[in-house]
Amino acid sequence: MVKYIYFIIVVAFIDTFIQLPIITPYALSLGASEVLTGLIVAIYSLSNVIGNIVGGHFVDRVGRKRVLIIGMVLVSIILLFYPLVQTGEQLLIIRFLHGIAGGVLVPGAFALIGDRSKQTEDENSMAFAGAAIGIAAILGPALGGGLAAAGRIEYVFIFVALLFLFSALFGVKLIPESITHSERGKISVATFIPLLKNNKLLQACLIAFSLMVSNGTLAFALPIIIEGMGYTSTATGLLLSLYGVTALIFFITSLNRVYKRFLPRSLSIAGLITIASSMLLLSLATNIVLAIGAMVVYGIGFAFIFPSMNQMVANATDELNRGKAYGVFYAFFSVGVITGSSSSGFISQLFGLPFVFTILLMVVVVFTLQLMNRKVL
Repeated sequence: MVKYIYFIIVVAFIDTFIQLPIITPYALSLGASEVLTGLIVAIYSLSNVIGNIVGGHFVDRVGRKRVLIIGMVLVSIILLFYPLVQTGEQLLIIRFLHGIAGGVLVPGAFALIGDRSKQTEDENSMAFAGAAIGIAAILGPALGGGLAAAGRIEYVFIFVALLFLFSALFGVKLIPESITHSERGKISVATFIPLLKNNKLLQACLIAFSLMVSNGTLAFALPIIIEGMGYTSTATGLLLSLYGVTALIFFITSLNRVYKRFLPRSLSIAGLITIASSMLLLSLATNIVLAIGAMVVYGIGFAFIFPSMNQMVANATDELNRGKAYGVFYAFFSVGVITGSSSSGFISQLFGLPFVFTILLMVVVVFTLQLMNRKVL
């Protein structure tokens, strides 16, 4: 039954990844301007922040399982409205609601995994969660593009809606609950305040933010570099998949022993330095071979960071506040996505150095983490 949670994570993140290749052309087909289309793409991540915070509170207040089931049903209903929209403005509203409902799911799933990792002292729990996201990142765009090419874009939304609905139905029996009724009665909104002072949680949030800024920089600048080398967007897609495959190898093979051998914080810092190295390689890349090497390095850094920062949240909290903590954590995650994609274009236009900016950010974050750790000590 616990393994079903990893399946839920795959489904939750497929919902995001499957729309990457289709949401822009869908918005344009409805007559949306380029400015409105950009807002339609970004609004999902913005409203994710709301869903993360609200969902995190209710994950602790009413239980992990109940929030997950309600969230999946809400997402399935909202997805069915996508084929009915007639204008870009209507699509914007649906995307906003979709982001809130989708944001509710993640704190619930990761709170369950965090509870399990603390109870069983299984350091690989977060690695398997990372593997689930990696699988979604590989399958999602391929499914979205394939379904859209085989028929109509609307079929993608119907497919995912049914996937969520059936997942919710099976989840009624298969999703375990890890927080008792008596514990839930102790939860209140006021318990958010100590979390905002939790140094270890804030360190994890800072790591999540910087990781997703680097990811946004990669999504913006990599296509430009690869096209400059004379390759098509297909090559860019393969390179983006390469870092996901590299991370997946770490998550599911014997290489995941690294999560038992080193502390999560140490691995996260090593990951940030590794990602900074990959950004440096990309900034110097003049041929596809160097770009391939850079993406493998990025995948290694991602593999070091993702399970480790999630484990840091689990270690810094207990069952009474873990849902809210993951809500705050994934809100930083979402803000990092927004910041990375928006700032990269701005920095590139002003200075032409998006990768160098990200390298500097990684260096600053590493030094900040060292200072924050000394404060704890």
